[in-house]
Amino acid sequence: MGFLDTVIKDSGNEFASIVSDGVAAGDVTDYVDTGSYIFNALCSGSIYGGLPANKVTALAGESSTGKTFFALSVVRNFLDANPKGGVIYFETESAISREMIECRGIDSQRMVLFPVSTIEDFRTQACRIVDKYMKEPKREPMMFVLDSLGMLSTSKEMQDVANDKQVRDMTKSQLIKGAFRVLTLKLGQAKIPMIVTNHTYDVIGSYVPTKEMGGGTGLKYAASTIIYLGKKKEKDGTTLVGNIIKCEAKKSRLTKEGSKVETRLYFDERGLDKYYGLLELGEKYGVFERKGNRVVVGESSVYPSAILKDPDKYFTKEIMDQLEEAAKKEYSYGG
Repeated sequence: MGFLDTVIKDSGNEFASIVSDGVAAGDVTDYVDTGSYIFNALCSGSIYGGLPANKVTALAGESSTGKTFFALSVVRNFLDANPKGGVIYFETESAISREMIECRGIDSQRMVLFPVSTIEDFRTQACRIVDKYMKEPKREPMMFVLDSLGMLSTSKEMQDVANDKQVRDMTKSQLIKGAFRVLTLKLGQAKIPMIVTNHTYDVIGSYVPTKEMGGGTGLKYAASTIIYLGKKKEKDGTTLVGNIIKCEAKKSRLTKEGSKVETRLYFDERGLDKYYGLLELGEKYGVFERKGNRVVVGESSVYPSAILKDPDKYFTKEIMDQLEEAAKKEYSYGG
């Protein structure tokens, strides 16, 4: 046994390890498939990756951007991929119902809804669940969702309201920072991915129009990945069927910051469109060739909508392998 092995043994820290053996709370060896190939690539650099399975991912955007529906689509995909897995959903807006969950194809028997109103309540509940989870002899896959951080209050703010005090709570930012400082390491050790939705606001007085997340710097430092979401409406004829979600990596430890993609989010049980966005990536790297408003596939040319309606026909293994290499070049560091 070498000196470094002795250091680990004497430390009493069960999560300490030689880097070559893997870092229990730091290495990203697993990913949560989001259900969208292009969004997977934005977050991990691989169309077959996704959200890091042991870290915090923030989805931020203005009101009505679709943050909740986006998160629920990832939840459904996570549960579908893990038949014995479960989801703890911390809900702050009283907006989630059984009907909303089940109509999106989510197994409601494997999802626990935790209404929370304050940061302290969320921190206590989340840490208690992780600690209990770590003691389980056999840990099935687990995911946390906090929807949304911006709606959490503080005990002080609640008390001030009860006492009719018209004062601003200056402790909120520090409480958020403290909560995630404790929780981030625990989630890494337990290998629990967490999605946090949050609102953004326009920074007043900035020379260039800038958006910022609410809640101070706590989530900004704790999150491994921060994706800003915007939207435009998607129609089938005159019927509104979903949104095109514009996604920008504002912070990423796995891919190039500032990268942008567009994906399609349906309002029904389909959720995120698996193949949307791949045509544009393929065109950029020569996988597909566009002629006018058609895409050349083999010796024929078809409309993009026809390809997306029958993806299995056009996105063959050979094409997907080429798109994987394109995703690495486009989004990965050193690609």
